[in-house]
Amino acid sequence: MADEQEIMCKLESIKEIRNKTLQMEKIKARLKAEFEALESEERHLKEYKQEMDLLLQEKMAHVEELRLIHADINVMENTIKQSENDLNKLLESTRRLHDEYKPLKEHVDALRMTLGLQRLPDLCEEEEKLSLEPACHVTNRFIEMHLYALFAKPRVGHGTPKSQNGSRMNEEKVKG
Repeated sequence: MADEQEIMCKLESIKEIRNKTLQMEKIKARLKAEFEALESEERHLKEYKQEMDLLLQEKMAHVEELRLIHADINVMENTIKQSENDLNKLLESTRRLHDEYKPLKEHVDALRMTLGLQRLPDLCEEEEKLSLEPACHVTNRFIEMHLYALFAKPRVGHGTPKSQNGSRMNEEKVKG
């Protein structure tokens, strides 16, 4: 009987070893799966970090591009301001020259009239002849507009009534 008990004990031990071995194999399989998942997640994390680095590089490239665009905008704004200043200086210079030219032309026209000669053509008439040159077309259009503004003579005061066609009547008509 002691042998039977000893055999039963050994069988129980074998059964327990078998159960524990099966349990151990299940845990080992889970551990293996976890390690594979861990390695996979580490690879994904590494890829994510690489992608993040690439995105940050791209972002910095775009930031630099925007910075350059802003710098170009600032340069263009300064260029436009300088060009406007130059244009204003040229317009002022043109006004001064016109102010010098106008009385001189009137004097020359008066002298010509005393000799029976025709008046010289006005600048705006000469300007139309110049505007036929293709290279000067745009510039002359601009000059024409400004010269027109310079040469325009107010014929009547602001309070003068308008005629039927909408233009201001001459002072002489209003006085009479």
